[in-house]
Amino acid sequence: MSNDRYSIFWTSIAKQSYVNELDFIKYKWNLKEVEKFMHMVEHQLSLLSNNVLQGRLSVKTGIYKLMISKQTSLFYVYRKDKKQIDLLLFWNNSKNPKALKNLLSKFKS
Repeated sequence: MSNDRYSIFWTSIAKQSYVNELDFIKYKWNLKEVEKFMHMVEHQLSLLSNNVLQGRLSVKTGIYKLMISKQTSLFYVYRKDKKQIDLLLFWNNSKNPKALKNLLSKFKS
């Protein structure tokens, strides 16, 4: 089944939003929590590479949402033809949903 794994591609926005979330966690809590979050993301990405349908699909946008923690969601799409998952954005769930909608609109295909 290893040939069923999807590769993970980080968009520039995903990279930046991930770093922003790490910075926020460090500011709000501590380095131990940052490490815990990093391990959660790593674990979820490993699971996701084997099961791309793990997240919740928005029929309207075609974008999947995966809860990393109570505070953070990951938005992604997958490309079956390339066997690739494109990470779009890490989102702190306490932020303004209108800002999220605006960011996600940039990814509509």
